Amino acid sequence: LFEPRKAFMMGSPDPDAEELEREKYLEELVKNNHMLQNEMNLFESYLQRVNPSLAAAADDEEPGKGKKGKSTAKRTKPRTARTLSADEKYEVASAEIDVLQGEIERIRSDGERTLDDLRAMMEETDLRIAETKKDTYEFKRDIVVGAENFRTGKTVAEKMLRYMEATASSKDAMIEKLRLKNATLKNQIQKMEQQLQQKEEMGEVLHVIDFDQLKIENQQYLEKIEERNNELLRLKLTTGKTVQVLNNLKKKLEHLTEQSDFLRKETDERKEQLANFDDGLQRVTDEKVSAEKQNKILRHEQEDTEQPQVLDYIKLKAEVAEMEKKAGDWERKLEIADMEHKRLKKTSRFMTMGAMGGSGGF
Repeated sequence: LFEPRKAFMMGSPDPDAEELEREKYLEELVKNNHMLQNEMNLFESYLQRVNPSLAAAADDEEPGKGKKGKSTAKRTKPRTARTLSADEKYEVASAEIDVLQGEIERIRSDGERTLDDLRAMMEETDLRIAETKKDTYEFKRDIVVGAENFRTGKTVAEKMLRYMEATASSKDAMIEKLRLKNATLKNQIQKMEQQLQQKEEMGEVLHVIDFDQLKIENQQYLEKIEERNNELLRLKLTTGKTVQVLNNLKKKLEHLTEQSDFLRKETDERKEQLANFDDGLQRVTDEKVSAEKQNKILRHEQEDTEQPQVLDYIKLKAEVAEMEKKAGDWERKLEIADMEHKRLKKTSRFMTMGAMGGSGGF
């Protein structure tokens, strides 16, 4: 490998060819040196792992190390140079590859464990954020808006205390539920450890494929749990929106109920007025009929009697004129009463239709 080439030792008539040959030779030397350095590092790592004392002795025997490196190098006997065979090199390289693969697998498992922990922390953080948003919404709905006194604009202390007590009770119930769940999980872990110990004692050690299958099943269960959590969060948000819509509809129903009560009272008053007008109209009609009968009687008596005296005639004529005037007045009153009666009937019909329409809309 390190033997000089002929063109380099003997020289070349062409200087450019000689320079090119030197550059190629130098590149080969650097490449071989780098490869030898890697082999030395590999062998050193293998030696430190297999026989650390021998590796330490080899480091001490290296010339130029420590304060007494030169004298040590002079006193030590020269070692016989020995190269490793291809099988020995293969054995060392295979051992180091196995070690590196084990280290890589350990780092990968540690990374997966850390990633699972981070995912669990993120899921817990998302759940806490969702619960905090839900608590904030409920507090704003029940206390900031719902517990406010409309006259003073201040929050009612009793509602605030009831809300805090209910919140504390719910948190205590959640703590108890989580404690029971934690105890159940501990019991399950203990049972699984006992089963695993029994299998190890019986020689039924799980293989790598069994662990891979368990990892796949665990991942599937985690995905299902995440789907259920997302669905639960969506249902909670939908419930909050439904409660908000229900509160708005309740307020609207209260307003419509008050309006319906007002219209019902107004309708009852108008019906009473209409009944009074009907009574007045009936009374006026009766008086008109009586006056017409009286007028007929007077006319008939006037026709049957003999020629009266002038004074009697004048007096009777004045009475007739007065009666006709009264009859005209009663006729005008009757017309006015008829018009008012028609107007009231029309108004009552419109109000009744409006009340029936409002009741149907409720």
